[in-house]
Amino acid sequence: MSSATCRFYRELNDFLPRRRRQREFDVEFPPASTVKDAIERIGVPHTEVDLILVNGQSVDFDYPLREGDRISVYPVFEALEISSVTRLRPHPLRQSRFVLDCHLGRLARYLRMLGFDSLFRSDYHDDTLLQISIEQQRILLTRDLELLKRKQLQRGYYVRATRPRQQVTEVIRRLQLEKGIRPFSRCIACNGTLEKARKEEIRSLLPANTDRFFDEFIQCRDCLRVYWKGSHYERMQRLVKQFTGA
Repeated sequence: MSSATCRFYRELNDFLPRRRRQREFDVEFPPASTVKDAIERIGVPHTEVDLILVNGQSVDFDYPLREGDRISVYPVFEALEISSVTRLRPHPLRQSRFVLDCHLGRLARYLRMLGFDSLFRSDYHDDTLLQISIEQQRILLTRDLELLKRKQLQRGYYVRATRPRQQVTEVIRRLQLEKGIRPFSRCIACNGTLEKARKEEIRSLLPANTDRFFDEFIQCRDCLRVYWKGSHYERMQRLVKQFTGA
């Protein structure tokens, strides 16, 4: 076994035991280990990493570790004044789209409420989540660290919070989604897009007497669910303000 010295910065410390946070520590690694192998053995998924410096030089995940290497690992969105670095995350998506694991159903509904394209099904298996993320260029949101360590995965984020409303605030802040928020443009039930609907065309889909009190409606193009500005809309507006800080 050989050894190297590591330090992780900012939110990457969330994955470390307290004794290793915000400080250098020594790690051992077997022969032919890459820096990616070492980072994930320590417990940090590669999708959370944006920059690695070894002995002051930027490297990619395939860098072969050597005895005595000094490794500095930085998270996505860390601001650094360093030139000629090897950025490890793929180019940012022009439009943030997501696929979520089976534990994040409420988060998926909240993200849809804010207008983000968010796929979720409670029966998605890990291989399915991985395939969707890769083929459709979606960010995988999960609380499964082992899933984020899959080598093929390029875009993923480990959701730290356990309560759905806190998860929304966390994801917006960490992934810098503020400019992409488009409230009430997606169906919270199926993720379809919403468009204005004429009362005459959707009256048969409304609860009794609803058409007597409301004149404006929007409808999902996929599942045909109808929305209107009733008490539920007012509650959703308050949530949007809470999530956006408006």
